[in-house]
Amino acid sequence: MATGSARIIRYLLFAFFGIAVLYFISSSSIPQTQIPHVSDLGWKKESKASDTAVSEVSNPASTAVPVSAPVTPKPVEGLPPATADGERMNATFVTLARNSDLWEIAKSIRQVEDRFNRKYNYDWVFLNDKPFDSLFKKVTTSLISGKTHYGEIPQEHWSYPDFIDQDKARKVREDMAQRKIIYGDSQSYRHMCRFESGFFFRHPLMNQFEWYWRVEPSIELYCDINYDTFKFMRDHGKKYSFVLSLYEYVETIPTLWDSVKDFMKTHPEHISEDNSMGFLSDDGGDTYNHCHFWSNFEIGNLDWLRSQAYLDYFDAMDRDGGFFYERWGDAPIHSVAAGLLLKKDEIHFFNDIAYYHVPFTHCPTGEKTRLDLKCHCNPKENFDWKGYSCTSRFFELNGLDKPEGYESQQD
Repeated sequence: MATGSARIIRYLLFAFFGIAVLYFISSSSIPQTQIPHVSDLGWKKESKASDTAVSEVSNPASTAVPVSAPVTPKPVEGLPPATADGERMNATFVTLARNSDLWEIAKSIRQVEDRFNRKYNYDWVFLNDKPFDSLFKKVTTSLISGKTHYGEIPQEHWSYPDFIDQDKARKVREDMAQRKIIYGDSQSYRHMCRFESGFFFRHPLMNQFEWYWRVEPSIELYCDINYDTFKFMRDHGKKYSFVLSLYEYVETIPTLWDSVKDFMKTHPEHISEDNSMGFLSDDGGDTYNHCHFWSNFEIGNLDWLRSQAYLDYFDAMDRDGGFFYERWGDAPIHSVAAGLLLKKDEIHFFNDIAYYHVPFTHCPTGEKTRLDLKCHCNPKENFDWKGYSCTSRFFELNGLDKPEGYESQQD
């Protein structure tokens, strides 16, 4: 009995020893899984001068974040610094918008910031005929790399002046509505055109700036802009610029050129000798061909708009009543002023700023330009060389060579 018990104990010891040996062999041949350190995942942000607003996680334990659940570090509050070296101009973006335009202007802001302003951090002025609400301010401020300014338009800049017969103006709107003229029955559109023509640059918020870039809701910028456009304007003696040009609706400005000719007779001292009359008229100034720069995009000099020449011009146009008795737009008002009061080499066409505002597109002509600037526009949609565009006329007046490939984009 004792011998049998001893035999069983020996078997058990041999079995235990064998199992232990097998476990040792197997455990030493299979690699052990370890939880990686956050820095081993390749998520640590490379330190750059442009990224100083983003905190780095150098000691995960101090953040109380379990190493088994790495997360994106929370950025330090504040705006990132500008990423382009060099001086900054005394310049701002300017937008006329309502609170209801928030999400459409938000799209425009992202376009401008992503393609240009994240490198330069210029300010942005928002103007409205009513107070901006807190949501509008909160969202737009969060999107813009520069400082934001919000202003209400004075009543006298968004109302009928005392020399306008409002009953006559009402009858004009009713007639235009029957004739289905675009915005023909709108009072607010007329106030907007008058404000953009003669008052936006006089708003107290704008008085601190020398240059402006006008941005409207729902626009698109298709290409990177890798230089300071404001500095370009200053360094090259430019005072007004555009990306699209076209013919104005004749029904909206039937007597505009009569008022312009009266102004030229009254103020010959304001008419530049080397002007762009050839862009505006086919017969030396007797009639207007209706060409204008599309003013929903403008980069320009505010000191020019504040000049006596422009103020006299606007006052003459304003008193003739065409904003209300017809439907004069700010585009022909600005274009005629630039064409007559500036030297023709003070107006610039930005071929490399690819732009869309319904329904027209400016897409740079030239494949190399589009590739270099990471453009995503379709060159077949480029309006520049179509029959209803006036850009060819601008090139011819200024003796500019049209870009290679323009022929394929004509009608």
